[in-house]
Amino acid sequence: MSLDILITLLVVASVLGALATNRLPADLTMMAALVAVLVAGIITPAEALAGFANPGLMTIAALYVVAAALRDTGAIYWVAHRLLGQPKSIFSSQLRLIAPASLLSAFLNNTTVVAMMIPAVQEWAQRLRLSASKLLLPLSYAAILGGTCTLIGTSTNLVVDGLVQEKGLPAFGIFDVAWVGVPVLLGGGLFMLLLGRYLLPEREGMVEQWEHAREYHVEMLVAKGSNLAGRTIQDAGLRSLTYGYLTEIQRGDKLFTAVGPEMTLQEGDLLAFVGVPECARELQRISGLQSAHGAVHKLGLNNHQRHLVEVVLSPEFPGIGKTVKETGFRSRYQAAILSISRNGRRMAGKVGEQMLRVGDTLLLETSQQFVEQYRYRRDFMLVSPLKDSTPPDFRRAPIAVGVLIAMVLANVVGVASTLEAAMVAAGLMLAFRCVTVNRSRMNVSVNLPVLVVIGASFALGKAMESSGAAAWIVQEAFPDSGLSPFMALVIVYLLTAAFTEVITNNAAAVLVFPIALGVAEQLGVSPMPFIVAVMFAASASFMTPLGYQTNLMVMGPGGYTFRDYLRIGLPMSVVVGAISLAVIPVVWGF
Repeated sequence: MSLDILITLLVVASVLGALATNRLPADLTMMAALVAVLVAGIITPAEALAGFANPGLMTIAALYVVAAALRDTGAIYWVAHRLLGQPKSIFSSQLRLIAPASLLSAFLNNTTVVAMMIPAVQEWAQRLRLSASKLLLPLSYAAILGGTCTLIGTSTNLVVDGLVQEKGLPAFGIFDVAWVGVPVLLGGGLFMLLLGRYLLPEREGMVEQWEHAREYHVEMLVAKGSNLAGRTIQDAGLRSLTYGYLTEIQRGDKLFTAVGPEMTLQEGDLLAFVGVPECARELQRISGLQSAHGAVHKLGLNNHQRHLVEVVLSPEFPGIGKTVKETGFRSRYQAAILSISRNGRRMAGKVGEQMLRVGDTLLLETSQQFVEQYRYRRDFMLVSPLKDSTPPDFRRAPIAVGVLIAMVLANVVGVASTLEAAMVAAGLMLAFRCVTVNRSRMNVSVNLPVLVVIGASFALGKAMESSGAAAWIVQEAFPDSGLSPFMALVIVYLLTAAFTEVITNNAAAVLVFPIALGVAEQLGVSPMPFIVAVMFAASASFMTPLGYQTNLMVMGPGGYTFRDYLRIGLPMSVVVGAISLAVIPVVWGF
């Protein structure tokens, strides 16, 4: 063992330990590793930075812009509402959950899909009187499995494809991995439906308890030409909201207080909802509804500029003891009051006629500048923005969906590479104003740590190769004789799967990739089965919340523990591994 090999292995071991303990941010850990192998002279500066220009990394960055456009136009929410339907039992709920989650994850970032669907799953749990823990982990698993069905479904596939192209091997097509991904999805889905439900715990998650939360009275209007007109309340998805409920409908001079699920909506209906602050955000994401407060439209703000903010009135607020109308609140603060909560209780009646008191909590729709301008002013004791409260622009949703379909088709028919198709799609989303430059930049910035981890991982993988560490591991772990190609494939798969459970999936793929190539070269067989095995094993993270971000996202809302992941994740890993190892040699051959 040379000094370079020793240093590289020590750096890799340190990275594994740091990522497994989760004490330091992953991007900081990977950049520190990059600097270590660079300073030690194991790789050159050009090799250290080459990962940040990798086609796979740049494709992921472009897809973040595409995902932001699909979210900002409401296309994601519209598709989810249509596909999820109204399940009646736990079995049908899981079936209706797995199908759309896996389908969306095949073409969108699975983190975005899971974030979007968590509120819908919590609503199911409330309506079916089930624990959310029966549904949220299957949501994460379905998103992971769906992502393996296409090249763009998960960042891991794109990262491995980038490594493949660097080696001069043929690039993967968008559906090449579907030959393995679809059987894996079907097998994993059947396991969750038939056996997984008995292994899932029943626990209370972090759903907000209304009796201890601030209540608001929010009014929405069924707009002229709305797609909700002529549909029942049940079909419109308004019967069982996650954060509120429909109390009454004002139709002309008639007031309907006993609102049944079969009542048909009409244009111009004024709908009154009661709920927690997030109820307003939830209602904004339903296509066909618009705020009933004319003051919102008088603000002159575009959709991407609008945000929900809560403020608490201080004793120095100039409008204390006056009605909202008398204070001229909209003109003075450039904000529209949607609702007022006093002592945690909603204030019924017209907002403009409410007399303001010290301690009143106002739910506002305003610009993002409001928070910075009034956070430390004496008018308000507290200014608290609601996260991700920009209302979608549903008018541009068909354009966003059309661009997404065109991106996939362009790659499938061979008109453009995956990177070219993603870049053009991101540009079209900006050109058609499906997403603004600032919003797209913000979305990439939020995911910047992920991009840094991937870029730095390439440098560490290059160090494994340049130092001879990968070849040394192959020589020590894989004997020259008595090892069949299939058994070597099994070992590569298990090694990658073990790595991905304790570190990030992309880092695991990059680290094992040179080892997989070395094994194929030693055995004198095609490297493709081993490359695909790395691709699928790196995505097959089910046993811990650390290996895949979606697993971590559902941990809090589902009330899961590490033991829960191990109980259902271990057999899931066995099922997925067995299917992958059985199909890969048949499809790719040795």
